[in-house]
Amino acid sequence: MKPASQPTDPESHWITHVMRREQRQLTLRAALVGALIGIVMCLSNLYVFFKTGWSMGVTITAGILAFATFRLLTATRLTRTPLTILENNALTTVASGAGYMTGGGNMAAFGALLMVTAVRPDTAPMVLWFALIAMLGVLTAIPIKRQLINQEQLAFPTGTATAETLRALHGDAGGGAQEGAVQARALAFSGLFAGGIALLRDLKVFNGSGLLPGTLPLPFEIAGKAAAKWTLSIKTEVVLIGAGALMNFRTGWSLLLGSILTYAVLAPSLVAQGLIAEPSYKAIVAYTVWPGAALLVASGLTSFALGWKSIVRSFSGFGRLFGRGGGQRHPIDDIECPAAWFPIGFVILAPLVVLLMVWLFQIPWWAGVIAVPLSLVMGFVAARVTGETDVTPTKALGPVTQLLYGVITPGNLGGNIMSANVTGGIGLHAADLLTTLKTGWLLGGNPRVQFWAQMIGVFVGAAIIVPAFTLLIPDPAVLGGEDWPAPSCLVWAGVSEAFANGIDALHPWARSGIVIGLVLGVGLALLEHWAPKQLKAYIPSASGLGIAMVVPGSNGIAMFLGSGLAEWFRRAKPALAARIAVPIASGLIAGESLMGVLIAVLTASKVI
Repeated sequence: MKPASQPTDPESHWITHVMRREQRQLTLRAALVGALIGIVMCLSNLYVFFKTGWSMGVTITAGILAFATFRLLTATRLTRTPLTILENNALTTVASGAGYMTGGGNMAAFGALLMVTAVRPDTAPMVLWFALIAMLGVLTAIPIKRQLINQEQLAFPTGTATAETLRALHGDAGGGAQEGAVQARALAFSGLFAGGIALLRDLKVFNGSGLLPGTLPLPFEIAGKAAAKWTLSIKTEVVLIGAGALMNFRTGWSLLLGSILTYAVLAPSLVAQGLIAEPSYKAIVAYTVWPGAALLVASGLTSFALGWKSIVRSFSGFGRLFGRGGGQRHPIDDIECPAAWFPIGFVILAPLVVLLMVWLFQIPWWAGVIAVPLSLVMGFVAARVTGETDVTPTKALGPVTQLLYGVITPGNLGGNIMSANVTGGIGLHAADLLTTLKTGWLLGGNPRVQFWAQMIGVFVGAAIIVPAFTLLIPDPAVLGGEDWPAPSCLVWAGVSEAFANGIDALHPWARSGIVIGLVLGVGLALLEHWAPKQLKAYIPSASGLGIAMVVPGSNGIAMFLGSGLAEWFRRAKPALAARIAVPIASGLIAGESLMGVLIAVLTASKVI
């Protein structure tokens, strides 16, 4: 039964009352600027991902950057016409396709692969690998778009928030250019500040050190050793502050709690038992990764299972997809992506993915063939869950695939990881396109135009992500260390080792840690699901606790500070925070990460 407020035929209503037929959309300038912003966001997300384990949102930041860029170009008369709201929508679609190349298990899988195997695949085949997976994800969105967005009108919260931001920037919500200028200035000033901090800290000009220390020690000891020995200190990495500010406060205080339990309680116990000789991040995390990974996987799978209604609806929608046909043609068919694009694309691209699985990762061809239909089903499920919750369930879908391949291809660590990459990547890119299509639906944009915009973005992202990784992290041995904790890579590598080699091959402490993590993950997920709404804010976040067990304690402290400052700002100045909190946090992330990438590139090229 449809809500009273929803038209009987939402597609006809949209064509008549919402669609903007005459406005410019995917112009050459929108594609070029979107690609450039996508590259910037891709580099920024790459840096942040290996520091924190999170991939940050792209669309809102890209929309603000695009608006500010074209205001400047118009003011200097380098362009005569202002950016339209639908041009910005197409532009952010390009940027999102590129920027999210770090997510969905792509970099988690690639980093984990380099951690567990000695072979580093060549750049060209890996670029092709990531491009093909992303393209399959984009194609997967085609047959379910009309059901999830046009008919059911699922929320896709990030897509809805992006639409509201673009309306505010372009004057549809009454803010006009002044509102866009405020947000752009907030992003620019925080970005310059963060870039300056990174420059002072990372540019080695004073006896091999920067002018600003990387950490500030805490004035206490644990088990007779300085807190910094246990990784508990204050980092001067404002990118972590920015990342924390984009989290909810519950996740932030859970990170702090997890850091204290891991490095002030559990780590001293490991030393006391003689399991590690001296406290260091790499020695501690070699043990804590097991309960941390188990906690993240168990909570993800439990939350996924508790959302069984979404899963059932996904499969019912899957059935309706192949049951549709023979009906009268609808006017919206002229702007929606033709249904035939989906099967034709899969027939062409799926064999190439299987071929690369066999060639690059020594996965038996028959096991590679299984991965494609499995990832298709998982992509449908991931898209619906994202539409209803704004969370793409890669923490659940990846381990499910790893478990399956641990059974059918035992001992193949690389294959186990990269088969899960197929599932996670297709699910992410399908959900990402649907999120941007939700923005277009609300603004009256052409979905076929956005499909091609997304395709441009994923090609750009695939071309940049692998060489950027090589420049940023030339030696994969640093992954899992204090400078590059790479928590998601640690989790994927740990799950692969457990599933591929068998639980019995692990150290007894690791097996105990896995059991504890599984119980805790399931328990927290059940508590979060069943607890009264007013109590949920006091239940620790499973994601916060799990990530805290695989990043240095200093990272957890910094992200807690960021989430705490953002929460204070939202409570003290709610109207102002609603306008500039996200731009400020995004600026801190972009400013430091881009300066960090620049310094890393200049160092690698021996310029400095």
